[in-house]
Amino acid sequence: MNRFSRILGQTRIACAATMLAAMVAPSIALAAQILKYSDHEPLGGMRTHFLKDVLFPAIEKESNGRLKVEDHWNGEIATGYDAMRAIVEKRTTDMAIVVPEYVPNNLPLHQLFKSYPIGPTGAKQVEFFRRVYAEIPAFPDELGRNNVVNVLSATGYPVAFFSTSAVAKLDDIKGGKWRSASFWHHDFLRNAGAIPVTIPWGEGVYKALEARTLDGLMVNVDSGYLLKVHETAPHVLVSKDQWLGHVYLLAMHKDTWNRLADEDRQAIQRASETAYKSLGAIMDASFDSQVEDLKAGKAQVRVLNMAEASQWATLTKYRDVQAAWVGDQERKGLAGARAALESLDALMADVMR
Repeated sequence: MNRFSRILGQTRIACAATMLAAMVAPSIALAAQILKYSDHEPLGGMRTHFLKDVLFPAIEKESNGRLKVEDHWNGEIATGYDAMRAIVEKRTTDMAIVVPEYVPNNLPLHQLFKSYPIGPTGAKQVEFFRRVYAEIPAFPDELGRNNVVNVLSATGYPVAFFSTSAVAKLDDIKGGKWRSASFWHHDFLRNAGAIPVTIPWGEGVYKALEARTLDGLMVNVDSGYLLKVHETAPHVLVSKDQWLGHVYLLAMHKDTWNRLADEDRQAIQRASETAYKSLGAIMDASFDSQVEDLKAGKAQVRVLNMAEASQWATLTKYRDVQAAWVGDQERKGLAGARAALESLDALMADVMR
């Protein structure tokens, strides 16, 4: 059993009273309707185990066994970049994880999530994304135009900086070559004096760090942890306040959702409510576990405080980056980009209060 599974199991035990109160133990129907689910990641990290062990059983219980999820992992049905097409066009799956960053032409407004360098974590991060879809119509409307419904927003971990050489503070990344996948982060790195580099995720990143042709990696802490980049880039700066803004939308085709009986749609919504109640605590516990494991693996880890995270926000000049992006989108004819950013600003400030 990996560390993520142990954390998930321990947190589920702690949340058992809440789970039991939210779920009635119904009799299982003889013939369940199968909902096929596709995920581009293997069953191994916190998020995948959370869906497998918490959400999917909750859907079955809340529907009295009328619904059952048939789960497929590691890109067996669709890659992350093809997930939306698999739901909407190919119809090879009923549900899949859609990552907005992978489909920027379909979900341009969703790109704004990653434009903030600091933000909420744990339960507050869960709250933020839930309120986005409840309070800012532009975002569910954008999903609707792509014929998908969001069943659950699974969130990502904070950003960490993995460096091949000692870094006492974020200023020390200046002049180095740093890899990030996000176009927002490329601008952030450039504004902070670093040289942004694009390398496909995987073994090539590890080898570049090992060869010292790459000085560091700006990535969500769990991706660095799972790739074991701390073995070649052992100097780590991390903070729960360093926002990644990565969201994994568990999406379903709008027609598939509408064809479900009303009682089954309500069952899925109740299951999601139950899952949300424990997600923040599980993420916090898993984050702390990863930091402990990095230290045990001989990494030199320093957890930044809020003041240092705020300094990073200043270095990135993110407001200038956001303004440039909005202007570019308006020139391309995207209506509502400025209004969406203003709404996100207000919501972010409220959640962070």
